[in-house]
Amino acid sequence: MSSKVKVAIIGCGGIANGKHLPSLSKLKNVELVAFCDVLIERAEKAAAEYGVDNANVYEDYRELLQNEDIEVVHVLTPNDSHAEISIAALDASKHVMCEKPMAKTSAEARQMLEAAKRSGKKLTIGYNNRFRPDSQHLHKLCERGDLGEVYYAKAHAIRRRAVPTWGVFLDEEKQGGGPLIDIGTHALDLTLWMMNNYKPKSVLGTTYHKLSQKKDAANAWGPWDPEKFTVEDSAFGFITMENGATIVLESSWALNSLDVDEAKCSLSGTEGGADMKDGLRINGEDFGKLYTNKVELGPGGVAFYDGKSESDADLEARLWIDNIINDTEPVVKPEQAFVVTQILEAIYESAKTGKAVYFEEQSSLVSNK
Repeated sequence: MSSKVKVAIIGCGGIANGKHLPSLSKLKNVELVAFCDVLIERAEKAAAEYGVDNANVYEDYRELLQNEDIEVVHVLTPNDSHAEISIAALDASKHVMCEKPMAKTSAEARQMLEAAKRSGKKLTIGYNNRFRPDSQHLHKLCERGDLGEVYYAKAHAIRRRAVPTWGVFLDEEKQGGGPLIDIGTHALDLTLWMMNNYKPKSVLGTTYHKLSQKKDAANAWGPWDPEKFTVEDSAFGFITMENGATIVLESSWALNSLDVDEAKCSLSGTEGGADMKDGLRINGEDFGKLYTNKVELGPGGVAFYDGKSESDADLEARLWIDNIINDTEPVVKPEQAFVVTQILEAIYESAKTGKAVYFEEQSSLVSNK
């Protein structure tokens, strides 16, 4: 590998320009050498702003993958093409960062896992909320056993009125779902990671299309078009794990509630509890008295931090490139993201049938260290 990692971007829309490109461009050991989008002008614009001189621009990702100089590909397209493009990139001997969720279906996600194994290349999924200071600190506490056995948890992804009205967010065919697969996936990933528990036993789910059909609705990004709102506006899941633990997952883009939280979790263990409701709070009992501690999360005292402020997206990008250079495991392992996709799919299936979905007991694919 050369001194600089050569990275290509497939999908030059909102998530590319809002997250990946700004963060990658800050890294001195990265060269952004190729850009691809079905709208060629978007690829050209991204290349002009972030690319090296004479960066290549493509309209077809298959042509991009023929470029042998490219070492890493970021797949930043709608959900329905995550698996197809990621598998092709892995088979072309590229390391892959795929935006969340891993795929529309667990079958596609499994195919991505198989492609990574046969290619020997690294695959990770863009669950950037793991890289927030509160998430990093809480994960270290959980690893150390401060909470004991976490047997009850809530995964929070509730917006009062913030329906994304651009792109293909409201298109079920392209996305595979609404808030559950969009923001619920972040909350579930965080929760499973904190619990280090990737063996689901059963799922009972519900989805709703209650507020999506309102015209001229209040919304952070302006009113949505009810005729184009083909995904759920809210989804909820009750998840039991093989070891008896319970997880409640709540997700909504539009809900009449003041209890609003996104990409957060609450944990209850045998030795203590934690939540992200008002900063990072740890609760427990000492000497017959209850306590609640709020963690100070300034730069310096958090894993991977060295005294400077760094956004979750910047830290995600930096550590991912370090994984490539040093041949280490990504923070977000694809086997973990696969289980997230399995559970999301089960919630949708349960909501359609009105019945619980049961998983066959399985040895975990996941090693979480």
